[in-house]
Amino acid sequence: MADIAVLGHGVVGSGVLEVLLTHTDSITRRAKEEIRVRHILDLREFPELPYAGRFTKDFNTVLSDPEVTIVVECMGGLEPAYTFVRQCLENGKSVVTSNKELVAAKGAELLALAQRNNLNFLFEASVGGGIPIIRPISQCLAANEVSEIAGILNGTTNFILTKMIREHMGFEEALKLAQELGYAERDPSADVEGADACRKICILASLAFGTHVYPEDVHTEGITRITLEDVAYASAWGGVIKLIGQVSMLENGRIAIMVAPMFISRDSQLANVDDVFNGILVRGDATGDVVFYGKGAGKLPTASAVVADVIDCVKHMKARKYLFWEDAKPDYIEPFESITGDFFLRVQGEGSSDEAFAMAAGVLPGAARIVRREEAPGEAGLSVENITEAQLKGCINKLEAGGVRVLDRIRISDF
Repeated sequence: MADIAVLGHGVVGSGVLEVLLTHTDSITRRAKEEIRVRHILDLREFPELPYAGRFTKDFNTVLSDPEVTIVVECMGGLEPAYTFVRQCLENGKSVVTSNKELVAAKGAELLALAQRNNLNFLFEASVGGGIPIIRPISQCLAANEVSEIAGILNGTTNFILTKMIREHMGFEEALKLAQELGYAERDPSADVEGADACRKICILASLAFGTHVYPEDVHTEGITRITLEDVAYASAWGGVIKLIGQVSMLENGRIAIMVAPMFISRDSQLANVDDVFNGILVRGDATGDVVFYGKGAGKLPTASAVVADVIDCVKHMKARKYLFWEDAKPDYIEPFESITGDFFLRVQGEGSSDEAFAMAAGVLPGAARIVRREEAPGEAGLSVENITEAQLKGCINKLEAGGVRVLDRIRISDF
């Protein structure tokens, strides 16, 4: 018998209980012993539930119970989740979590604490919900040297962009629809400003390359400035716009990491990842490109990943799973201004579109024209290759000093 406690009875926590109770026999068979929920921590009361008697409002009830060997954290946010998880690991209890904010901010510390105490700290559900990605990178692809990871890591923004691409909805209209359907929160800023995707690419980068990456050190852009004009230019170029979290190992030993909307070629395996689905591409030297695809959130998909980690914990109670990365180190992340890439620019001049492009091409050598239908007077789209962010910024300053406004700049992905 393995006794566990669940912290939080929200969407994910209630899903975990549902999976455990409806799949008891198969879970017992896979874990090779019965898993019993002794405590559920929540400030609310649920008298109508069949397991109502297991609820507690006092975390010390969980912490002081010697029978509880695994704690499942489904509270979300940084506090009190961090304090509770740390105390569990300090008191001999392995932890499973779905909390991406916690893992992105405190992963190195909590993994080290688990290692010192010969415990497990597992977090498969923190990236991609029910999509298996943590375990495949740490185990199935362990023989590879992973060089790059790129992913559509947020279902809300992907839904919004899909509506803009397919149905020509403006951003605000598509966001409102996402909120009505329950895909976006009342305050959608963590999604549309890129913070959610940033936390997830930080976790993947930390896991793949062995050094913790903190979200505050990652250049992050959202999709709030993307317009239907940008969508049309992406189509004319031969692709679509997606919000991408991307990390690459550079020859100098640093990583280039960012979250930003990007043009994706229609030939890319990520181009057809639409609606609320996520897609994560991992590039290894032996396997080449491997893509993981599925719903990146949701009650039962996320709960499924959490329970899979619980089963893993039960099977490794006396043999810790090796999942570890070091804390951050100085000069590990390449300065954003030094990262080289290809870009799309939408410019607006005072004369014709041809004149606007000519002026831009005079400042940006090698610029290629992109023409969309119903181009506005004086508007021009163009692409430029192999230029750093710092160089591009200097060129934009020159253009605007010469009377050509840069309405938008969007990175072009090479995935």
